[in-house]
Amino acid sequence: MDDGVYVGNAGRDAALDRGWLLGHFKGVGDPRHSEAVEVKWGVHPAGDERSQWVRGEERTALLVLISGRFRVELPGRSVLLERQGDYVVWGRGVDHSWCAEEESVVLTVRWPSVPGYAVAAGG
Repeated sequence: MDDGVYVGNAGRDAALDRGWLLGHFKGVGDPRHSEAVEVKWGVHPAGDERSQWVRGEERTALLVLISGRFRVELPGRSVLLERQGDYVVWGRGVDHSWCAEEESVVLTVRWPSVPGYAVAAGG
C-alpha cells in the first residue's frame, strides 16, 4: 500500500544506506526523501573514526549518543559524549570529525539535506 507512510527499524534500515534513514538521497516518492533534513542511525565499532575532516560545512548538525562513548572533534575543541542522551550541536562553517572510543550508537540529524559530504571508499 502506498499511503505515504514508511515503517521500519533503524538498525536494519541503517545497514542498507551507510546509516542514513532520511534525506535527499532517498528516492523521490519515498516518504524518507527530504531536502530539508537528514537522519542517520550510526552504529560504530570501537575505534571507528571518520577518515577525514568535514571542511566547509554548510549544514547544522545535532548528534545524540544512544549508547557507547563517542568523541566529536571540532576546531580547538574535543567533545566527549559518554552518557546516554549526551549531545552536541554545531552550525554552518564548523569543521568536524569523530571517533568511537567504544562501540557506539549515535543519532545524527542534519539540516538542510545537501549532497557532497560522503567520504569516498578508501578515503
